[in-house]
Amino acid sequence: MHIMEGFLPWQWCLFWYLIAIPVVVYGITRIKKITDKNPETKPLLAVSGAFMFVLSSLKLPSVTGSCSHPTGNGLGAVLFGPAVASVLATIVLIFQAILLAHGGITTLGANIFSMGIVGPVAAWLVYKGIKKIGWGSSIGIFFAALLGDWLTYVTTATQLSLAFPIPTFGEAFIKFMVIFAYTQVPLAIVEGLLTVVIFEYIMQLRPDILRKLRVIGSEKAQDSPEKVLEVV
Repeated sequence: MHIMEGFLPWQWCLFWYLIAIPVVVYGITRIKKITDKNPETKPLLAVSGAFMFVLSSLKLPSVTGSCSHPTGNGLGAVLFGPAVASVLATIVLIFQAILLAHGGITTLGANIFSMGIVGPVAAWLVYKGIKKIGWGSSIGIFFAALLGDWLTYVTTATQLSLAFPIPTFGEAFIKFMVIFAYTQVPLAIVEGLLTVVIFEYIMQLRPDILRKLRVIGSEKAQDSPEKVLEVV
């Protein structure tokens, strides 16, 4: 999924940086606010980042000559909100670009936007929606991880199609989506199941933290616009 170094024209690199930076800055303020209020969440924050790093580093060859990998962005988004997940993704992507030659610095903004913004926002909305209708947390985290993964790749396909609309944006988008779909559709399902296992373990080990973060428990405290903005 990571767009490699030097692949995008500089105009698009700048464009995605300008969109990503404000979200990441806001995410840093959210991390400070959350950890100041609940210091015991710091280990869980580290686990969320490590989970994203390990999963998104597992590059698997695709039958189309590309590669696919899980994203791991659903867990952090559900636990801490999409803004915090954008910071975790930024750290992960920088390390991967420098140490693993996976992605790049010039394309960092684009990769943050797909894996650190769109994917986490989708995951967070899906989880909140499923909890709202009364389904279980495990079902919510499964579909959050699944859709967070898929929407990340849809966004990457869109970014590539905007930069290289050959012969048209629509045709380019279909080609990129087909390339990703062969391996990413089943891979996202596996990621969803793995995320459920990790989430249920956390829920058994420290349900008190999840209640403080309003991840589990009553949805009534999450209904007001002020509460929603606090979580994001």
